[in-house]
Amino acid sequence: MTMEGLQSSLWIGKKKHWTTLCAKCLSWTPMDRQNRKNKDKSRVVPVSEVVAVQEGIMEFLPYRKVQVSERDFTVLFVQRSGHSPRWTLGRRVFSAPSRDLRELWVSALRTCLQQHIRCRPQRLLVFINPFGGRGHGRKIYQSQVSPLFELAGISTHVLETERANHARDHILKKDLSGFDGLVCVGGDGMFSELMHGLIGRTQQEAGISENDPSATLEPCSLRIGIIPAGSTDCVCFATVGVNDPVTSALHIIIGDSQPLDVCSVHHRDQLMRYSVSLVGYGFYGDVLEESDRHRWMGPVRYDYSGVMMFLSNRSYQGTVEFQLAGNQLTSPRDKTRCLSGCQVCSASREWLCSVSDLSFDTISQDSFQTPGGSTEEGASSPWRSVEGRFRAVSLTCMSSACPKSPAGLSPSAHLADGTADLILVRDCSPCGFLTHLSRHTNSKDQFDLPFVDVYRVKALRFTPPCGDEDEEEGEVERGREPSSQRKKRHLCGGGCGDAPPRSCWNCDGEVLPHSAILARVHCQLVRLFARGIEGPFRNQRDGRRRYR
Repeated sequence: MTMEGLQSSLWIGKKKHWTTLCAKCLSWTPMDRQNRKNKDKSRVVPVSEVVAVQEGIMEFLPYRKVQVSERDFTVLFVQRSGHSPRWTLGRRVFSAPSRDLRELWVSALRTCLQQHIRCRPQRLLVFINPFGGRGHGRKIYQSQVSPLFELAGISTHVLETERANHARDHILKKDLSGFDGLVCVGGDGMFSELMHGLIGRTQQEAGISENDPSATLEPCSLRIGIIPAGSTDCVCFATVGVNDPVTSALHIIIGDSQPLDVCSVHHRDQLMRYSVSLVGYGFYGDVLEESDRHRWMGPVRYDYSGVMMFLSNRSYQGTVEFQLAGNQLTSPRDKTRCLSGCQVCSASREWLCSVSDLSFDTISQDSFQTPGGSTEEGASSPWRSVEGRFRAVSLTCMSSACPKSPAGLSPSAHLADGTADLILVRDCSPCGFLTHLSRHTNSKDQFDLPFVDVYRVKALRFTPPCGDEDEEEGEVERGREPSSQRKKRHLCGGGCGDAPPRSCWNCDGEVLPHSAILARVHCQLVRLFARGIEGPFRNQRDGRRRYR
């Protein structure tokens, strides 16, 4: 027996198993009375997914308890549930023939775990939103997440937010040295706060102006973990595959890292917001604005507002200009999915660095005073222009999948390839628009409609009808609510009365004050404690479908 390849017979319950440990995995195979191995029932656990090793017999549920035993040791690890991306904490108690052999196994396992210590967090800054979703954030963290962090030896500093942007301001101003990552317990709004604070702080330290649309932003070094406790938890669902606090906590513990593209949204020379899931104009902007008036209804306000805005049958005039992704190897309609270990995302960082001239130095806010569909001279990718009336204009850096829409707005969007998918829904009949919306909830192609176009892009510029933006600027400067956000206050809500001349932008659940925007995708600007949605594969030994 050696540390590089430790193997011996151990007991699990009343059955003897041939157990093997190497640098990459721990495996055990049941043996019969003749010491013959039943390889069909063997179990393999990657060392990278081992959470903890404890002498004695450890019970974790309903509370942590360790029973002293000279020959037993407990291994806690990530356990998958069939074909689901949901993870649970697996537990196996091994019994060695002697105490010396037990000590050898425990020492060897802990030595192997040290190989992964660099990628695993040791100290985390945790922000809890006690009011988000249904107000269960504190309970979820204390009952499901905190015990796991303690088990894995992770120390935490916990802060409950007391107001909007509390977490963002804390990250911008306080000392973050000594922390290996940030964790938010809440919904997409809470994640957005952490993301804005972390990106803002990183650019400040690098001396980069966030208000410059042409600036190349510095990637953030700290990772962000998401413990879902909100209404939709779209970002968590699209990067992990399930909204489950235990699954997310285990991804954080083992130190998974998933890069994520971020879209910056500017109005002239002023940063409005960052986005990772949706920048939407028209229907999605109207739904958000209407739902803000009915917060007292709770999460059901989104369904109510969606119905009201659909019945209002609105479309808006505007000009959409966009820069296509150059050297495009993928398409929004190629029927592929961005899964864990995606080769497109892995290659994108190197490829984008080799074509770093994105031509944004020549693309100022005044570059598009006249509509144009031609390619900018010296630009690396062509710009196109589409003018007309739109039901919805949507830009998403990810699939934007959620439990109500498992495939999302753009099922083939990639998490970290430096592009976003632009979806244009032109003016159409109510029946046609309903068909498009309903296809987000089933397996039919929501883009296979004559009034829907989809493009893979690196940048977007939207201009409302001539003269409307100047009027809106004056309203904002005078401290008035922009007309795009003023609707008649009837008892039945914003669906009644005349439609406004402009809609508003929904930027990851926040209403933007301007209609004219310039959006740009920044490749792999932030990293999450995640690995992307795991895809099925077949075990080489038994042929059964498993997830990795």
